[in-house]
Amino acid sequence: MDTNILSALWSSEPLASQVAAQLAEAHARGGVVICAPVYVELLAHPSASQRFVDEFLAETGISVEFEIEESVWRHAGKSFVAYAQRRRRSTGGAAKRLLVDFLVAAHAQLRADRLMTLDADRYRRDFPQLRIA
Repeated sequence: MDTNILSALWSSEPLASQVAAQLAEAHARGGVVICAPVYVELLAHPSASQRFVDEFLAETGISVEFEIEESVWRHAGKSFVAYAQRRRRSTGGAAKRLLVDFLVAAHAQLRADRLMTLDADRYRRDFPQLRIA
């Protein structure tokens, strides 16, 4: 799950009810997991504290995978390099996307069956095989 899913819930954005329904559907299909970088980003949310995040995750049954194996790092790196090269070739300059996005996508592709995100187009471009919810 991408950070923006939970941020949308916590910020009561217009998409919050849709996001809540997607989260319920994901739970019905199986376990819901976030990787460590998403956990860290959640801690920086304006209305969050570590206690709030930990309690929310426990109450909603969302687990955190703190150990990120080498294959995830390598897959993220390969995709990030391709993105950075594509950006330079298009004269778009230096990379603008954050490495954390590539870790989230690589983790979802290798360790989960899909990625819940509000930035589907961004992830599809760099991870065409990734299933996105």
